[in-house]
Amino acid sequence: MTYCVAMHLADGLVFISDSRTNAGIDQISTFRKLFIFSTPGERLIALQTSGNLATSQSVVNLLKQRCAGNGVNLLNVGSLYDATALVAETVREVVCRDRTPLSDTTDLTCSFLVGGQIAGGKMDLYSIYPQGNFIQATPDTPFLQLGESKYGRPVLDRNLTYQTSIGTAVRCGLISFDSTMHSNLSVGMPLDLLVYQKDSFSDAKIHRITHDDFYFNRIRLQWAAGQHEMLAQLPEPPDNYFMPINKVVSA
Repeated sequence: MTYCVAMHLADGLVFISDSRTNAGIDQISTFRKLFIFSTPGERLIALQTSGNLATSQSVVNLLKQRCAGNGVNLLNVGSLYDATALVAETVREVVCRDRTPLSDTTDLTCSFLVGGQIAGGKMDLYSIYPQGNFIQATPDTPFLQLGESKYGRPVLDRNLTYQTSIGTAVRCGLISFDSTMHSNLSVGMPLDLLVYQKDSFSDAKIHRITHDDFYFNRIRLQWAAGQHEMLAQLPEPPDNYFMPINKVVSA
């Protein structure tokens, strides 16, 4: 399993991905799921992926190879929409190529998040479904997720808006991952974090979070302690909150 989240904010973009891939309790590996295509001062495009690892690796490798050629590629398309359409087309190409009668029982599909900015255009963020169609993040829906999303979604729903600062969004995202890893062992470290400031292009910041990361450990411990403290401060239920059991049985 995996978990990726990307946030589209007024001031920039935030991407966080885990790196755990497992095919059983005794087959756990680490693979990067965040990839960057950039031209200094002109464009930055970030890809996050989940699903079949063989398919997603083939897609990313094809996209990289084609950037060295003269055809349409992620380093010369004119917009983020075009970049997303190109990734979607490559996903369909790889799945079609690898599909055989023997793979009918194997799920070859994968999903992508594509975000970034190209000079002359605005920032964008898209989510590509396994079928190759895609949706766009909006100010009303400022974040998109892949994979094991349910455990980490509540903190984002409660705290993240389009106007949220990048710093607050990073904290929300990291707590979202802490909640997910606490409840699901199929999501794990290291985490890859990318922060992109609007109109900065090649000045994006990236950081790999490991088990001994001082900042991540500090905020996850502070978050847990704060929740315990708030829970203790909530009022006790009043005496008339419960109904006597004999009235329930006789009803």
